[in-house]
Formats: sequence, structure tokens, C-alpha cells
Amino acid sequence: MILKQASPFSKLVMLSCLSAAVPMMICSVASAQPAKHSESGATSDEKPAPPDAKPAAADAKAAATSGIPVAQVPLPPDAHVEQTMQMEGKTLRYTATVGTLAVRDSKGALSGEVVYTSYIAEGKDRPVTFAFNGGPGAASVYLNLGAIGPKRVAFGAEGQSPSDPATLTDNPGTWLDFTDLVFIDPVGTGFSRSLVSEDESKKQFYGPDQDIEYLSKCVYDWLVKNGRLQSRKYIVGESYGGYRGPRLTAYLQSKIGVAMNGLVLVSPALAPDAGSQDLSPIPWMITLPSIVAANYERQGKLTNESMAEVIDYTRGEYAVDLMKGNSDPAATPRLVKKVTDLTGLDATFVRQSGGRLETQAFLREEFRETGKLGSRYDPNVTAYDPFPYNPTQETQDPILLSIIAPTTTAMVDFVTRTVGWKTDARYNALSFEVNKLWDQSGSNGAFSGSASATDLRVAVATDPKLRVVIAHGWADLSCPFMGSVLTVSQIPIMGDPTRVQVHEYPGGHMYYARPASSLALRKDVMEMVSKH
Repeated sequence: MILKQASPFSKLVMLSCLSAAVPMMICSVASAQPAKHSESGATSDEKPAPPDAKPAAADAKAAATSGIPVAQVPLPPDAHVEQTMQMEGKTLRYTATVGTLAVRDSKGALSGEVVYTSYIAEGKDRPVTFAFNGGPGAASVYLNLGAIGPKRVAFGAEGQSPSDPATLTDNPGTWLDFTDLVFIDPVGTGFSRSLVSEDESKKQFYGPDQDIEYLSKCVYDWLVKNGRLQSRKYIVGESYGGYRGPRLTAYLQSKIGVAMNGLVLVSPALAPDAGSQDLSPIPWMITLPSIVAANYERQGKLTNESMAEVIDYTRGEYAVDLMKGNSDPAATPRLVKKVTDLTGLDATFVRQSGGRLETQAFLREEFRETGKLGSRYDPNVTAYDPFPYNPTQETQDPILLSIIAPTTTAMVDFVTRTVGWKTDARYNALSFEVNKLWDQSGSNGAFSGSASATDLRVAVATDPKLRVVIAHGWADLSCPFMGSVLTVSQIPIMGDPTRVQVHEYPGGHMYYARPASSLALRKDVMEMVSKH
């Protein structure tokens, strides 16, 4: 998930890569504990494994009398529980683990603790997939309990409420039957934490380059800890995690010495450098097809064929007319008429916009008559606008506001009650504090997908067997699919032209909230894995 805030905080919270070197950090492995399983593996709701350590509250009390800062009280030892789920008429047995990887600075001092959740199924020679969400500041719970983990909780769809029961059910879209899964929460998200000062945390964790360095080492250390270096290995990243994906892959290849077999980018932040909105057509080319897709879905016209025509128009006549500007008096009226027809928006609004549809303005206009706002993560998911007469949007995104409660409740209950990993620490599904502290320096002073796109090219060129699936929701305006289409179309073909593929599905940023789209993603990823 990309954290973007509405006015008065209306800015793109995505960040440029640091050019300065940062201190080297090593993820050292917390001592592994013997697996502790429940005796029953017959149902999906097993009793928790007995806790391996006293609750964090007792540690905190002891720390208060010992002079140890509460923030540095040790987290519990790894905890495990056996579970089952029903998968295509069969019982899938697996072990769920909540564990910790220690992060140490260049001098060997403990500076952070990364908490992960893994699901390891029965069977030999199984692949393993490492999952990362985005933000920056998002825990991996969205991929875990929304997209590819063995259990899911409902969130992110139209008509759902934050106060609905956060009930976990078997996930038919899980990838667990064909790959083990490890969900990693970066420092400051989930239960993962920094053990150093705020300034030092920014230097060691909260920036694009240092983020890649310590997370890559954590992937390596998990593999060593679990004896999985020889397994086939994959990375999946969503949103800013999709920006992380190619960079992690390239860093692991070149710096750590561990090669990934495949990479899956879910709604990735992989857009090309857009340039000035006053001069470049690219910003408008990236968003128009997703706006049209939202309209087509409401009309029941959303198909691969109908969207192919929209893509052709966008990268053809639309781009040309935008570039012509007033050099051709017919250009702007022509594109305004076409954009009005494609989007179903009010003709006056489109004319006043010059056929250049700014995202937040569109999301207010789309449902203005109902007093609702569309979400940039899926324009067809709405919420009431509490300030409908203000000139700008004054509330957070409808989806962003609604998903924190169900995911937090479900994840904390699973970790502490089902798995038995007892802690009183706060769980951060979305940390706006991490997002605020994230380093925004760099050559352009703002996030650019170019570093990730460059690493994607290098990783694909370095390993002729690496395969990449880039998967978007048609209507996503947070990370529009057209950005990836334009980016991938500029990557030279290196061997098999199908090694890097872009797929689109009905829905928005979290299209996996829709069962059909979730199953389509599963099918495409299974096909990729089968080639290894």
C-alpha cells in the first residue's frame, strides 16, 4: 500500500532513492525455538501453542526496576502452531510461525527487531516466497490476510464496515499449496521495532536504500535459520513493496549472493518518470485508462478487449493531442469529447479540465450527486464525504480509513491467541509515523520509480531464468497499471519475451479483495512457478 494523504496533506508520499552510503547492517538470527504444535490438526481453528515466555507486561515491569528501556524489553521467542485448511476439496496441513530476526549495525550492536509470520506446508522441495507490503509504513498483513495467506479477513470492498466481525476464513486464493510463505514486517510496522533513537532509526531504516539493505539481509538470515538456501525462492511485493521487489532481487543477487527464481509485483509503484504535468503527457496517460476502467466496470463493459482499445487510444491519439496543445485548434476539443465519452463524466468538468483528469478532483466528481467520495485505491469503493462543500478533500481515503481496524484486529488475535506469541506491544498495520520519518531526499527530492525499474532490468539481464509477473487492478489510481505498461514496453527483450509479463484484473489497488481476481492472480503466479 502506498500511503497518500488527502488535502491539506495532499502530497505523494513516495520517495527518492538515497545516493549517500548508509551504515551496513546485518540481520542476525534470533535463537530458534523448537516447534511447539497443538495436538489437533483437524480443523482450521486450532488451539494456540503454549507461550514460550512470560507476557511482555511482566518483562516491562521487570525493566522498570532494572533501568532497561521498556522499548528494548525482548520480544517473545518464536511460537508455532499447526493448522489446516480446505483447498480444492483437500486438507492442506501447515505450520504457522511468528518469529523474530535481530538487526545489528556495523559494530554488531542490536538496533532493531524484525517480526515475521511464516506458513510452511508439508512436502519436500517446496519453494519459499517472501512477501512485503508498502507504504512506506505498511505491515505485511494486507498480503497475508487479504491476498495470498491461508486465511483471509474481509476488507477493502464496497459495502464493508470497519466494525464488521474480523473473522478469519480459509482463503481459496492462497499460494500456500504451491509455495511456502514468509511475511516480513519492516521496522516500525506490525510488531517490528527500532531499538535506537529516532535520528538513528532514520539513518538505519527509514529510507529507500537502507530499507533494501537490512531487509535483504533478513531474507538471507531467514533462509539460513531454516535451512532453505537451496530452495527455489520468490519475492512478492505490493505497492511500495512492488518498488522494493526489483531492488531486493538485484541486491540479493549482487550483494548477498542469493538469487531469486521469480518476482511478483502486486499493484507496484513502478511508474516511469512522469515529468512536468504542464509539459509531459505521461502523467495524464498513466491515470486515464484506470478512470475509464472504473466507468466501464459500472457499465458492465470491462473486458480485456475493451481496455485494449483504451490503451491504444491513450498511447496514440490522446498523447499526440496533448502534445499538440494550442498548435492545433482542434486537438483539445477532440480529446475532450473522446475523454467525456470514455469516462462518462460531466462534459463541463472534462472541458474545464482540458481532458487532463486530476485524480482527487475526479474522485470527488465521480459520486458528487450522492455526497460520496471514490477511493484512489478503487474508485468504485466509496464513503460519505464529511466535508462535501469544501473546495478540497478534507478527509482520508475511504479505503485507507476502513481497512486498519479489521486487519489489525484479525492479525493481533491470530498472533497472540491462535499462535500464542504473547506480547503487549502495539501492532501497526499502517504506521503514519514511519511514513512521516521516511527520507525524502535524493536527486529529485521525490520518489521516482526509475531506481526500481533500473534494478528490474539489471536483475532480468543478470539471470536469464528469472521470471516476473506484474499484476494490477484495472481501476487502481494509486499505482495505475498504465505506468507498468509503459515501463515494461521500454525494457529490451532478453531471451524469452514472456519472462516479464503485465496482467490486469477487475478491481483496484487491492483487487485481490474480489474472489475472481484473487483466483486469477493465483493462476498466473502458479504458471510462473511451474516454469521453474
